[in-house]
Parts: sequence; C-alpha cells; structure tokens
Amino acid sequence: MKSVVLMLLAVILILSFSAGAYAESPQKEILIGLIPEMNVFKQQERFRPLAEYLTKKTGVKVNITILSRYGNIIERFTSEKMDGAFFGSFTGALAVEKLGAEPLARPVNLDGSSTYHGYLFVRKDSGIRDASGMKGKKMAFVERATTAGYIFPVAYLRQHGVRDYKTFFKEFYFTGSHDASIYAVLERKADVGAAKHSIYDRVRKTDPRVDKELVVLSESAKVPSNGLCVRKGLDKGLQQNLKNALLNLDKEPEGKQVLEKFGALKFIENTREDYRIVSKLAHEAGLDMKTYNYRNE
Repeated sequence: MKSVVLMLLAVILILSFSAGAYAESPQKEILIGLIPEMNVFKQQERFRPLAEYLTKKTGVKVNITILSRYGNIIERFTSEKMDGAFFGSFTGALAVEKLGAEPLARPVNLDGSSTYHGYLFVRKDSGIRDASGMKGKKMAFVERATTAGYIFPVAYLRQHGVRDYKTFFKEFYFTGSHDASIYAVLERKADVGAAKHSIYDRVRKTDPRVDKELVVLSESAKVPSNGLCVRKGLDKGLQQNLKNALLNLDKEPEGKQVLEKFGALKFIENTREDYRIVSKLAHEAGLDMKTYNYRNE
C-alpha cells in the first residue's frame, strides 16, 4: 500500500512539473499592444499566431491591438488598461521609467542577434555622403518615440555639430512606420531616411531597389529587440506563465511553427538593465527621459 501511495504522489509531481508551472490565473483575458513598426496587415500576420499560441499555453485569452502611433502606446497603456505590450527599445525604456512596466522576454532575430540598430540612409544618386551633405535636404523620420527612427538620427546630427535639425533640414516629416521611411527615400519623397535595420532587411528581401538604389551612411549602437513588457501589478502567476510560454517556444514543433511565422529563432529573457543603452543614446540626442515630449510636432 505504501508503495502504491508513493507511486501516486510521484505521478502527481511529474504531471505538475510537466505543466511548466502554468498556474491558473484569476484573469481570463488580457490585452497586448503592438507598435506600428510596419504595415498593419503584416503586423497582424506576424503576431496573430503568437497570440493564439500564448492563449493555448496560458489558458488566458490573449488579444492584440495595433496602435496608430508609436507614442500612443505609453498613453493608451494606461487609458485602455493594457496588460502588456511589445514595446520598441525606446518606448520600452519609457514604460519602465514612467510606468514601472516589467520586461519579460524578447525575440532572437534570424541572424542570431537579440538586438537591432538604426540606419541612416540616402539614395546612391543623391550625392549625400555625410552629415554636411544633408543640410537643406528633406528628412524622413519615423516617430519621435522610436530609437532607430528618431533618437539615433538626432544623436548622429548632434555628434556632427547640428544642434537644431529643424533649421538644418529644408523640410522634415514623420512617416509613422519604418518601412514607410524606407519607401519615402526610394520614391524620392525624402532625401534622407531613418529606420531600424531589421525592417530595412525585411524590405530589401522583397524589393531589389533597396540594394540597387540606397546606401547606408551610418548605423547606431545595438539596442534590445521589441520585447514584451507587462503592467505593474499584473498577476505574478500570469507573468510567469507568459514568460515560460515565450521562452519555451523553440522547444516544441508547434512553437517552432509560430516562430517561423514571427520571424525569430527563439525568445530570451528581457531585463530592465537591457534598456540602459537606450537611455544613453537619448542623452546623446539631448533628451531627458523623464520630461521628454515624444509626441510628433
């Protein structure tokens, strides 16, 4: 009898362990925000399988919403009671600084990196070869709340003696997404563009004009890939369930299929420390993270 009881206890322990600590959450539904780094339809195509997988693994319905503007994610995170978001590096740094958000995990790119960097690029036939050649030209930023699409190019200009880009450029505007910035330069709607390298590489795979007609003049330091951060106060068990599900994606066939559609090799842990480089870059751009107005003008 004793041996039977011990066997039953062992089975219970094994079953509990195999569940991967996916404890039942008191919350049955969550809302995850996405920044508009690329075309909305491509975003949906990329994130929907991941949301469905997380729903299945955690037992909590995971809903996603794509925001129209980068900066909106900080305001709407609170006003729309979001439970988490795949923040960009700068919006992630802002969320940690201003909202006390908790980083969970971020993807490892297909090239094996878990970071990205910004590109400053022009047309090869533009005659622009450095910062001085940009004077009096038209600049396509992405959003004031992006590292690659705004913070980096502003820091680059300051390092080359340009204190006020508003008077340096003949004209500048915000495209709203990284791929739109790339196409703005391709289609001669802007002379200079800024974008994150991972989106640049995605576009160049489908549009041969990128390699043929554009040249990258400068690239930024590496910053964390867009990672999932959750709101302060979210149930700890649910936080751990989401984190476990993401970190174990590459360990099973279904998860690998999700990763293939997402365009990543796996997910790794994301921490507050990872955002320090973003704060440093913001400082180089002359910005104070605590008071910075990230809304486009």
